[in-house]
Amino acid sequence: MAVRVGVLGATGAVGQRLIQLLDPHPEFEIAALTASEDSAGKTYRQAAKWRVDSPIPDDVADITVSATDPAAVPDDVDLLFSSLPSSVGADVEPAFCEAGYVVSSNSSNARMADDVPLVIPEVNAEHLDLLEVQRDERGWDGALVKNPNCSTITFVPTLAALAEYGLETVHVATLQAVSGAGYDGVSSMEIIDNAIPHIGGEEDKLETESRKLLGEFDGAELSHDEVTVSASCNRIPTIDGHLENVWVETEEELSAAKAAEEMAAYPSIDLRSSPDQLIHVFDAPDRPQPRLDRTLGDGMAVAAGGLQETPDGLQYNCLAHNTIRGAAGASVLNGELLLENGYL
Repeated sequence: MAVRVGVLGATGAVGQRLIQLLDPHPEFEIAALTASEDSAGKTYRQAAKWRVDSPIPDDVADITVSATDPAAVPDDVDLLFSSLPSSVGADVEPAFCEAGYVVSSNSSNARMADDVPLVIPEVNAEHLDLLEVQRDERGWDGALVKNPNCSTITFVPTLAALAEYGLETVHVATLQAVSGAGYDGVSSMEIIDNAIPHIGGEEDKLETESRKLLGEFDGAELSHDEVTVSASCNRIPTIDGHLENVWVETEEELSAAKAAEEMAAYPSIDLRSSPDQLIHVFDAPDRPQPRLDRTLGDGMAVAAGGLQETPDGLQYNCLAHNTIRGAAGASVLNGELLLENGYL
């Protein structure tokens, strides 16, 4: 029997992508949709200005949207996917957890909290057991798990593939698609024929989240990796797909050929939404490219290329679909991990 799920913030860009991914999912059944008070009481078709690149699912379109309040969500919903703005999620998500709901959240609030697992299942699935600490400390019947920032998700799997060589220093420059800012986030007059070399708060997320993801959990507490990460974030006029330039220095000598081999061989995980091959490595120096490579693995794979040795280490490019792998798909994958590990 499918797990009954809900989407918090269902009318937004990531909420719509969540619905697109969840509607055909054999393990999950959409049973509740929430949004702002302005949308509550309307059918989803009336409330959402649908912008995803497939038709709005018929069985979802007529669901009545409820307020984003634990009292408004049915008790038999087992899992909630959150795409709320972080300013809203900071208050609302703990309230749902206190009420007994398990929340898989894409929102940025609480990602760095000591007792909140920040998870990329192929990289650090064992961190999910931090939920036992969370429940003990907070007294929750529910639970809160986070997926990282869309740009963090793009380059951390490639770092994980190289971690055995001893990561010392990482520099990353992002070229981020406009969809990462939401539909109304960047005006056409700002971004057409332009690039914006600043995205507020983004650099800190890459620098801190990456170290938490690569850290070690001993069953009681999580220690962050000691690698030094420096980031520069830029908005460019692509629609989807975050492209990133990465420079890595390692303790052990690492050739470009060996790095490519390690990335291509890095294992996926046996969950429905994880691609058969997590990291696709291109030999061509001009790949990956957003328009050509963002939908690899149904948008859940990471692409890498341009690997070359530098005087200090290694340089390469990587790419992932920011609203699928980097947002909605990441939350769905964490939901599958929660189910697999008996948290639902």
